[in-house]
Amino acid sequence: MNPTQGRASAPAGWLVTGAGGMLGQDVLARLAAEGEQSVALDRAALDLTDPAAVQRALERHRPAVVVNCAAWTAVDDAETQEAEALRINGDGPAHLAAACAATGAVLLHISTDYVFAGDATTPYVEDAPTDPRSAYGRTKLAGEQAVLKSLPERGYVVRTAWLYGTGGPNFVRTMIRLAGQRETLDVVDDQRGQPTWSADLAGLLLDLGRGALAGTAPAGIYHGTSSGETTWYGFTREIFRLLGTDPDRVRPTTSAAFTRPAPRPAYSVLGHERFGPAGIEPLRDWREALTEAFPEIHRVHEKENPA
Repeated sequence: MNPTQGRASAPAGWLVTGAGGMLGQDVLARLAAEGEQSVALDRAALDLTDPAAVQRALERHRPAVVVNCAAWTAVDDAETQEAEALRINGDGPAHLAAACAATGAVLLHISTDYVFAGDATTPYVEDAPTDPRSAYGRTKLAGEQAVLKSLPERGYVVRTAWLYGTGGPNFVRTMIRLAGQRETLDVVDDQRGQPTWSADLAGLLLDLGRGALAGTAPAGIYHGTSSGETTWYGFTREIFRLLGTDPDRVRPTTSAAFTRPAPRPAYSVLGHERFGPAGIEPLRDWREALTEAFPEIHRVHEKENPA
């Protein structure tokens, strides 16, 4: 069944907020492919900072599962606009959680590696101490805490990182563009993480939502990132390889070469220990996912940037 865009309907199995974003689009596509009934609410259709509007939306559609893909993602801008970012990343999830508590819905809330300090040397487990070093990280942690407090039995926080896909601006698309503009490219080699395809994460969210409804996946925190790890430099070399161009055009550099308002985590590798007991397979290795995702991402790039 095709998702509806905020119009009256019979009770839906799934409701997706932030439906216009990269991950939201992939979640909706996966739900449609699996024959799941869904309602798509983008920013224009639902203001998450308005608690009354959020409550009305859930009472209207009565979803069994809500997937919150809406977020303030402008990491650097949050440093000077933290109050506004908090309204979306903190208050918005709190309003959703309250509405889910009132209507009996499960909430899958998307969060980030930025809730950690980024100074670890081994993968962060799901219950590792949080210590955000940026305004963005602080606002996302506030959202996590609100969800877990209001929905101890039906609240799921899914942290992801280094997300890319076809439906929006992201690192892979930027590197494809720069490969066509520059002879060489300097890329940071002292930040480690897990490139994660948004379509893979969408499938994981579907599995987790179904596990929540079946009672096989306990509520709490999960880490939705690909397996394996690399640096931005290693990631870019793989992108160049898939482009069919020389990876040695990519040169390693340090974070000090790219000063930004918000500090970037040096280590963003997340562990996936909670999926096993929930009967869910963690995401595959990042290279395998990128290899499958790349042709479509490249095709979209070529379509949007004709020679």
